[in-house]
Amino acid sequence: MILFGFTLTLLAYILGKLCFKFFPKIPVIVFALLWVIALLWLCSWHYDSYMQHVQPLFNHLLGYVTVALAIPLAAMRLDDLPLKPMIGILGFASISAVALPMGLAYLLHLAEPTIMAFATRAVTTPVALNIATLLHAPLAMVTLIVILSGVIGAAFSPWILRNINDERASGLALGLAAHAIGTVQAWQRGFVAGRYAAFGMAINAVFTSIWLPIVYHLFTKM
Repeated sequence: MILFGFTLTLLAYILGKLCFKFFPKIPVIVFALLWVIALLWLCSWHYDSYMQHVQPLFNHLLGYVTVALAIPLAAMRLDDLPLKPMIGILGFASISAVALPMGLAYLLHLAEPTIMAFATRAVTTPVALNIATLLHAPLAMVTLIVILSGVIGAAFSPWILRNINDERASGLALGLAAHAIGTVQAWQRGFVAGRYAAFGMAINAVFTSIWLPIVYHLFTKM
């Protein structure tokens, strides 16, 4: 069943790539999610059973995906990047991207696990899922929140960034706000934008994965 679940997921992604050719403004992962739902329905396979079989494999692969985030950094020259102002921007973006969704969830009187799920919105999916295990947040909700934030960010970015002519600024904004989906869109804007998006996404993931669990455990011990 593990092999069948993996094959079903892979098939859903391939079908999502085919759909993306006809609707390039919609991210591949959205089509892939819809195809997973459709294929599970066609196979009369309950989602809980599907996750029970494939989750151990995906969790194992998740570690490799997380490490792979360092590849864009290794391929980049950092000597010409304005590191000092970028570090300040990354720090502010990381903290605000955690605090604002958590604050909104708290004001809406959502349950604590749900509030913790919103705390992971700041980073890309592989890192968010690893952080979620430390925060005891529901993984399914974490995945939904992170993917939706990426999709919404990428969808509205052409309108939000329409007056931004600096590819460095637009790329960094896309990498920080829309994660992997935004980084893909940044590469479509240009090499410089893609480079800054990859840098912002990767460094933000590292920074957030360090400070967020520490702050969480400090507060839980109080």
